[in-house]
Amino acid sequence: MQAEREREIFHRAISAFPHVFAVISPDFRIQAARCRFTSMPDAEMVGRLCHEVFFSRREPCVECAVKTVRETRRPAWSHRSDEVSGSEKISCLYAYPLLAGEEVEAVVTLELDLPPRTRVEEQLQRANALLRNLIVSAVDGVIAADKKGKVIIFNDAAAEIFGYTVAEALEQLDVRRIYPGGLEREIMRQLRSEDHGGRGKLRSYQVEVLHRDGARIPINLNAAIVYEGEREVATIGFFHDLRETLRMKKELEKTQLQLLQSEKMASLGKLAAGVAHQLNNPLGGITLFTKLVLEDYDLPPGAREDLGRVLGDAERCRETVKELLEFTRQTRHLMRPHDINQAISRTLFLLKSQSLFHDIEIETALDPQLPPAVSDIQQLNHMFMNIILNAAQAMGGKGRLAVRTQGVPESGHVRIEISDSGPGIPPEVLPHIFEPFFTTKEEGAGTGLGLSLVYGIVENHGGRIKALSEPGAGATFVIEMPITPKTEGERTRGDDCR
Repeated sequence: MQAEREREIFHRAISAFPHVFAVISPDFRIQAARCRFTSMPDAEMVGRLCHEVFFSRREPCVECAVKTVRETRRPAWSHRSDEVSGSEKISCLYAYPLLAGEEVEAVVTLELDLPPRTRVEEQLQRANALLRNLIVSAVDGVIAADKKGKVIIFNDAAAEIFGYTVAEALEQLDVRRIYPGGLEREIMRQLRSEDHGGRGKLRSYQVEVLHRDGARIPINLNAAIVYEGEREVATIGFFHDLRETLRMKKELEKTQLQLLQSEKMASLGKLAAGVAHQLNNPLGGITLFTKLVLEDYDLPPGAREDLGRVLGDAERCRETVKELLEFTRQTRHLMRPHDINQAISRTLFLLKSQSLFHDIEIETALDPQLPPAVSDIQQLNHMFMNIILNAAQAMGGKGRLAVRTQGVPESGHVRIEISDSGPGIPPEVLPHIFEPFFTTKEEGAGTGLGLSLVYGIVENHGGRIKALSEPGAGATFVIEMPITPKTEGERTRGDDCR
């Protein structure tokens, strides 16, 4: 009963099989079969010779396959192709031995029809087109080259990065030309090492590549060697342009510096306010009692003159405290019309009594008709303080400082010039003076943040700043501030003034 049940399941499985299937004895007689290409019932095939059922000039030879398996006791396969309805039909026959010890007890055959070659070619073409679209549409530059350096893949993003057209790159470009100073040899050495993701791979390797015009471009490179077996046949690289990333990083650093300086100025304002209150009380007492002594006592002229000097110095101290409070007053970055001349005068008033300025001659030519500029007064005070202190330090505390202001109504600006008679700025240094952390001072003598913050303040106000200098002839900082504020879209970066 169990054997009959198993035989029934076996025959049902064969009947449900969707391909030509047969079990054939070594003498070529069919023991079980399933064939959808003939009208003969499967049961009638049993006992017949295989060539009586499966013979067709369009199909692989079943008898030949059985003979091969019987002689070799190993699986075998064969195929046949024919033109059918304009496309090529491919039939494959697989034959497997059923062994009883060393003897072949039966051969199992399975016949499959592969898709017509035209359909395979269409699928391959679609796959190739998809791959090409992926490469062309990639946001990173994709470049592949053979062992001789000839470019074989060059997508649109690579064209934007390097300045070559796709056609030019594929026809003329040697991949070694995109690397400066023989860098391609170092990249190949890294690719063949185990240091960057394994042999044949290079991950997140930051390099500079060459634009067509010679400009250097920072790149994050991912690359690989293409192998055929163990043989290197090509290389492929994915080039991620870092220019925008580095620009955003620089902007973020500048913003962080401005926030740091704002916090510093806020702390200085609180300190100045506390010191001012501590000074104002004794100064008020000195002034009051000096006036009482002058009014209540009949003093000799010399004593009255000395007390008058005391009173004058006390008043001068009170004015200094007042200006210091005004200089550090918190304005919450309010943009209002302010008198540039007054801001400059306040800064000079606070600085000229300092020991650094004792041997510096200060000249001012402030335009009395200067229109007010919409600005943040705290930032203006900070800007003028930085520039004037830098000038005094450049002169070593001895020389001439000139400050001039002028209205330029035709351009809607006020112009400020601050000049010194120091040694000037070397030509190789001049293009970098507004960069954060750049300084020519000795270690510990400066942070290199002063002029970069000045540049940021001018830029935030929609103005421009530039430095003019010749070695041995001093330096002049020229600042142009708008009379009316500009919108974000109109704001000028002033890079040409650097």
